Formats: sequence, structure tokens, C-alpha cells
Amino acid sequence: MERAERIILFAGAGPGDPELLTLKGKKALEEADLVLYAGSLVNREILAFCRPCCEKEDSSGLSLEEQVTLMAEAAGRGKNVVRLHTGDPSLFGAVAEQKRMLEELGCSVRFIPGVSSLQAAAAAMGIQYTVPGGNQTVICTRRSGRTPVPPREDLKLLAAAGTTMVIFLSADQASDVVADLTAGGISPDTPSACVYRASWEDEMILTAPLSELPALMAKHGITRHALIIAGQCLADHAARSLLYSPSFGHGYRESLS
Repeated sequence: MERAERIILFAGAGPGDPELLTLKGKKALEEADLVLYAGSLVNREILAFCRPCCEKEDSSGLSLEEQVTLMAEAAGRGKNVVRLHTGDPSLFGAVAEQKRMLEELGCSVRFIPGVSSLQAAAAAMGIQYTVPGGNQTVICTRRSGRTPVPPREDLKLLAAAGTTMVIFLSADQASDVVADLTAGGISPDTPSACVYRASWEDEMILTAPLSELPALMAKHGITRHALIIAGQCLADHAARSLLYSPSFGHGYRESLS
């Protein structure tokens, strides 16, 4: 008899609010026999979608090898396995090495996307990262720390693009982040924000000129679980996109001018 395919689902839990879990992610949790979740980041309320009989394991105390073994062995017994990551697995999710090792053990890995804190932060502030007639590029990155980044992706070099900057995993280095951005050419007066735990009940939004943001973050004790955002997307402006302008025609609407 042919052996059944061992499928493991990697699902994005979203930024925190259980209602921001996708319908497909919710269905996966409802059918799971084992959920391995990032306990330090995933909102435990999301686990309420699991059945009472579902085994729920916190991955924060496990090595990569232990996580892979746990998932592969469960899948080998015919169990429905879900690896639950915060936000969206494809963005700073550390999933590539898990996928590779699981595939070497004969498992198939499929991804279910999730809402990132990138989108949750924008929603919380009511902004769009791209500005009509202005910045059309968003750079998502982090500052080098215990885990390095390639030299060519140094914040000072990326800042030279002069566009919207969204800095992940660097709240504990806020002063250095600002120093790098300004050294790269971004004005100290650029509008900036720190969004702490976007979409959670204790969400906090701090806004200030870029040069003043680190002191404001320090005042509120924010050193983790936060995004740093800098750019004209945070400024008040009356910019209007061409798409809906009466003078702009396209395949679905003729120009009125």
C-alpha cells in the first residue's frame, strides 16, 4: 500500500488580534491534532480555535532539531500538524530551514499566509505606506544585532533611498536606528512612529520627529515587540492618486477632461 503523504501546514497567526487570523488559518487550527506555536509571540487566544483534543506545544524552549522531529513524527503517525508563526511566515519567520529539514525527512510543507504587523501597524495609524506623487517604495528591514545583516543592507545604505522605512526587530536599538537613518540622509525632522504590539489589547502608538523617537520609546519602556516607521507616509498631506482622478482614463473608465 502506498504511504500517505505527510503534510505539515505552516500558518501565519497574524499580528495578535485573533480576528485577524485568516479563514484558512482558522480552519487549519480547527482540524489540527498538533499545533507547534511560537509561544513568546503568538496570542494564546488564537489557540482557542483548536479542538480540546489537540496537542499544543510551545516552540520557544525547543531547538530547531527538536521542533522538526516533533512535527515529522506526528505527521508520520497520520496527525494533522500545524506550525503556527506570528504575523506572516514569509517575513522574518525563520521557516526556510524548518521546511528544508522536514522535506529531507519526507514531509511536504505548505504555507498559509497571515497578516503581518507591517499591515496591522498601518491599519492602527490609518496610513498607507506609499504616497501618491511621493514615495512608492517601502523598505522592510532590521538593524544588525546578535544576528548580523549583510553589509550591503546596512541601514545607512538603505536610508539613502529616501523612502518609507519600516524597521523590524530593532526596538532595543532605537537610538542606533535613528543615528543610522540620519547618517544615510533621512532628515531628523522626518515624521516617525513606534507601534508596539499592533492589534493587541495593549497596543501603543508613539509619534514624533525621528530625532525625538528614541527618547519617547525609552520613556514608555519599549524595547521589543515594536516597529519603527519613518517617512512622509506619516505626514499630513493632500496628495491624490491619479487612478481615481476624473482626468485619468484607463481600461475601465474614460477620462472626463
